[in-house]
Amino acid sequence: MTTPTATHSNWAWTSSLKRGLRLLVHSNLFISLATVSVLVTTVILAELPLEALPVFIVFAATLFVYTVNRFTDLEEDEANVPERAAFTKRYGWLLLALGVGLYVAAIAGAIVLGLEGAIYLLLPLVVALLYSVGGVKQLFLVKNLVVGFAWGAIPLGAGYYYNQPWSLEILVITAYVTAMITIAAVIFDIKDIEGDRAEGIATVPNRLGPVATRRYSQLANVAVAVAVVWLVVVTSLSSSFLSVLAMNAYVACYIPFATPDRGPLYYGFVVDGEHVFLAAVVVALEWLVW
Repeated sequence: MTTPTATHSNWAWTSSLKRGLRLLVHSNLFISLATVSVLVTTVILAELPLEALPVFIVFAATLFVYTVNRFTDLEEDEANVPERAAFTKRYGWLLLALGVGLYVAAIAGAIVLGLEGAIYLLLPLVVALLYSVGGVKQLFLVKNLVVGFAWGAIPLGAGYYYNQPWSLEILVITAYVTAMITIAAVIFDIKDIEGDRAEGIATVPNRLGPVATRRYSQLANVAVAVAVVWLVVVTSLSSSFLSVLAMNAYVACYIPFATPDRGPLYYGFVVDGEHVFLAAVVVALEWLVW
């Protein structure tokens, strides 16, 4: 029999865990970890060494872009994700200062170290401006594609950093990340249906409804998985690339449960956690093989 003390202890532990996860999600620290995970997956599958500088650049750029977006989307968040809006109002300026500081430090460090292509570190700023104040998010499917290509720039940037931007491995990872993030961005819009309609933002869930959105997203997920298998079979790609199918399975599992009533932890932790999951799988397999 469960005692009242044990029940209270379990409730307190669960409550503390949820608060911790909300902090990671609302502060954009978790999404920054997710983009770093993309970099980790890239360097392992492309058999490149993991270095501190690209990790710092990716983390800093992500924190900067997403924190800026929290402010520009504040009105929408008040309707869609009130908890996140309240968090932004209370702690947003501190996080913005941190994001700007790290982003500027990343650019300065790249320049001081003579990193080729340091000018491309301004791309996150361009993306932030296009998405947040440039009206891109008002265009049907365009905002999802912008997010997809922005994340796809991570493996492409890694290839540039390691002087092999056009290798088959880098190009395949870039295409894969772009496609999967675009799918995730479409799923993410399910939670924002009411707020997006109020703001006049056309999204796939607004046009097709949640059920059709889930159905077409699942078909796209399967298509990407089939494309990965085909590429491994017909090209020189290593069979290690089949490990990315773990993420397709992960995505296939969360899509059916993506409904408008799901809270921020579902979308901000479960959905956004797909690349953290993939990196963990890739690292584990690499360790087992090693």
